[in-house]
Amino acid sequence: MYKLVKNITSLAALALASGLVHAQDLSQYTGIGRVATPAEVAAWDIDVRPDFKGLPKGSGTADQGQEIWEAKCASCHGAFGESNEVFTPIVGGTSAKDIETGRVASLTSQNQPQRTTLMKVPTVSTLYDYIYRAMPWNAPRTLSADDTYALVAYILALGEIVPEDFTLSDKNIAEVQGRMPNRNGMTTKHGMWLVSGTPDVKATACMTNCATDVKITSTLPDFARNAHDNIAEQNRTFGPFRGADSTQPPLKALPGANYVTKVASAQTGVAPATSAKPAAASDSAALQQAFTKNNCAACHAPVAKGVGPSIADIAKKYKDQDVLAKLSAKVKNGGSGAWGAIPMPPHSQIPDAEINRLVQWMLTGS
Repeated sequence: MYKLVKNITSLAALALASGLVHAQDLSQYTGIGRVATPAEVAAWDIDVRPDFKGLPKGSGTADQGQEIWEAKCASCHGAFGESNEVFTPIVGGTSAKDIETGRVASLTSQNQPQRTTLMKVPTVSTLYDYIYRAMPWNAPRTLSADDTYALVAYILALGEIVPEDFTLSDKNIAEVQGRMPNRNGMTTKHGMWLVSGTPDVKATACMTNCATDVKITSTLPDFARNAHDNIAEQNRTFGPFRGADSTQPPLKALPGANYVTKVASAQTGVAPATSAKPAAASDSAALQQAFTKNNCAACHAPVAKGVGPSIADIAKKYKDQDVLAKLSAKVKNGGSGAWGAIPMPPHSQIPDAEINRLVQWMLTGS
């Protein structure tokens, strides 16, 4: 299919370059492709426009969506759309007033810790289209139309845009559009909304009333640091932010290369594993760079669960165990099951020696 699309695209470019914009007779081009069949076109033509053209027939309830969500979505996006250390929250930051006005007030507030999906997205068709095409990330295009209706209904119910017992379908989705919190926070005079419109390519920025500087204007007094028990053990309402260890004195400086060791010991009570020698400061800095360069940090955060387990959790689970060879092989070949259903892709492009050093670095808490 890739070769077919590539060849047809090349022919189209050639025709435009020569000024031939009328239909071309491909019979003169032998061995370089063919016209796509209606079935092939239909298989890729699944986009849903803001006017709901392309929307398939179907329906799904928010309750059904919750079951699908917990099975296929919650591991990345949280049980209630609050997300984790990696992904931006989906739900939060909207109010009943926003649903009434169609403009999300917290988008202009500097006190808002995160910009969630429901705060920004103006069209319910965008939710449907993206989920149907691309989710779940490790198995895209596996959701049925009804599954997607159910998931969108559940997300909207979490945001209190629709009732908890709501059934979303192709019959009433246009009505739901009238309740999207940020439906008026956009322009519609362009080709992405109206086919007859003009594409928005000028990108004229307002550049007025912009915040020039952000300063921390208050700190938590010592007598109140642990007034509500250890904040590190309590998740906030939504978002990837986690509380500091309020049983300890405030940090005198931002975390450095030994951040994992300090925080893992302080917040989880787990000292670094002693079965391997900790890396020197210079080596640790180099390993941190390699950890990021090889995209390990995209799934493994220092102390909080992301797509995969945190470094602190890995050090805790395998403390004093001789598992260096076993874990290095798993990194190289990929696998799943030990920490959940989301698979770790193979990293065969990383030299074996570097994999061993990275695994050892994680096991010692750097």
